[in-house]
Amino acid sequence: MSAAPAPVNAPPAIHLRGVEKSYGKLAVLRGVDLDVAGGSIVALLGSNGAGKTTLVRIVSTLLTADAGTATVHGFDVSSQPGGVRESISLTGQFAAVDEILTGRENLVMIARLRHLDGPGTVADGLLERFSLTDAGSRAVSTYSGGMRRRLDLAMSLVGDPPVIVLDEPTTGLDPHARIEVWEAIEALAKRGTTVLLTTQHLEEAERLADRIAILHHGRIVVDGTLAEVKRLLPAATVEYVEKQPTLEEVFLAIVGDTGPSQREQP
Repeated sequence: MSAAPAPVNAPPAIHLRGVEKSYGKLAVLRGVDLDVAGGSIVALLGSNGAGKTTLVRIVSTLLTADAGTATVHGFDVSSQPGGVRESISLTGQFAAVDEILTGRENLVMIARLRHLDGPGTVADGLLERFSLTDAGSRAVSTYSGGMRRRLDLAMSLVGDPPVIVLDEPTTGLDPHARIEVWEAIEALAKRGTTVLLTTQHLEEAERLADRIAILHHGRIVVDGTLAEVKRLLPAATVEYVEKQPTLEEVFLAIVGDTGPSQREQP
């Protein structure tokens, strides 16, 4: 979970009111209201086609809303897109890394594009932070899926943006790699970074999110803590049943947790 909450009455890091978006006659977003407090993780849930990626693209200034208002870190996405882009980093469903370059070279490149002083020092710090120092001099083409995603997250943090948007960050990852990414996201929140996370993995939302928002038919129909969301259903009845392990638990028990240094060699 996240670090200490934002001060009382502090403005939300992401603030959406009445956001609408249509593609032709298809209304995808029908008036989305959502607040993401600074330093928190909010999981945005929804089925395929619910509009999660459309909303993410609006928040990150890649798409213009038809109606409504949206601000990120105090900047309006419509009238102040430059301020939003300086405050936000977007990580998509697939790692956007250059496989020809080494991990360190990828980070140095982004640091130079952001005109940061000491790009090599920035790169080395992020490699250490994401447990990639030993792999930093290797071409990314030799990385495992989990390593690529961790490098992608590291690249998104070049320049220390206060707001990170993660669009289904564990898509296509095996159970080990998914857990590694979860740990990296938890570490972000502990440092005070605001995270908006879209996911279809309910376990992911349960583990990571301070608040859960459910997008359905173009609107946020549920917005609350995990406990608040669970209270929407009738109270559970107590039954004594034999608990069977999940397939993921079986998988992890069989292959074991050998640690990144051993299991990520090419």
